Amino acid sequence: MTDTKQKCGVVAVLGAPNAGKSTLVNALVGQKVAITSAKAQTTRARMLGIALHETDDANTQMILVDTPGIFAPRRRLDRAMVSAAWEGAESADAVLLLVDPVKQRRHELEPLLEQLAGRPEKKILVLNKVDVAKKEPLLALAQELSGKVAFAEIYFISALTGDGVADLKDALAAEMPEGVWMYPEDQVSDASERLLATEITREQLYRQLHEELPYDSAVRPEKYIERQDGSVEIHQQIVVARDNQRAIVLGKGGSRIKEIGTAAREELSELLGRKVHLFLHVKATENWQDDKEMFEEMGLDWTK
Repeated sequence: MTDTKQKCGVVAVLGAPNAGKSTLVNALVGQKVAITSAKAQTTRARMLGIALHETDDANTQMILVDTPGIFAPRRRLDRAMVSAAWEGAESADAVLLLVDPVKQRRHELEPLLEQLAGRPEKKILVLNKVDVAKKEPLLALAQELSGKVAFAEIYFISALTGDGVADLKDALAAEMPEGVWMYPEDQVSDASERLLATEITREQLYRQLHEELPYDSAVRPEKYIERQDGSVEIHQQIVVARDNQRAIVLGKGGSRIKEIGTAAREELSELLGRKVHLFLHVKATENWQDDKEMFEEMGLDWTK
């Protein structure tokens, strides 16, 4: 670090489910800190990504709050997730609304625009997936949304390809106030290795079974043992709501859970930079979404 001034601030990333928020946070950080999935509502608790940005006159640390997608809550789990999303926007130096111009999800986007309109934070509109969206409808959508909320700036990006992400990062860094960094220079997330490990397994669960397995599944950490040889031994429990879902996760002769475990273990080894021994088992618990302990493990507020 030089004598250049330090800046540090918080950016809340909001949007309807599946708008690409986790993909964008990963792109801004420069590596994976949040799980992504084609399945909506993948992000459950607020996951922080920590992005660094250096210029000649300032070194900036941006705390990116990757919030759960905001949607109409029906169950206790839904309510807790939506509450976590709005808490993520409080006291942010900038609120970034990410919109998928292709799917739009108007039924979820409109209530979000209404609530955003009255908020005091600086608001930035980011239209994602420009690599697949048509230009004229994209510009018309930007104009329409600007009429509903006083966005300070509008950006067109593709979180997946990285198109426009560097310009967005420059703009966000410029908005951050001067201040001491909140995290060490080499830290990219506030998630513990234990939590990150459960998220990686859950991502594989969704990725491999997204057509067959509903959203009613979770991964619980059980043991995290540091071995003397420098490797780590991780035990996790996959929780589903019904016995037939348990059979789906296991697969014929245990083949599916083995595939999930292998993929999660390989990714974890790469992320942690050491050998990982991963042990998974599946449990069917009908009302797991009413379990206070599980909410706390996911970083959600049980009282919502």
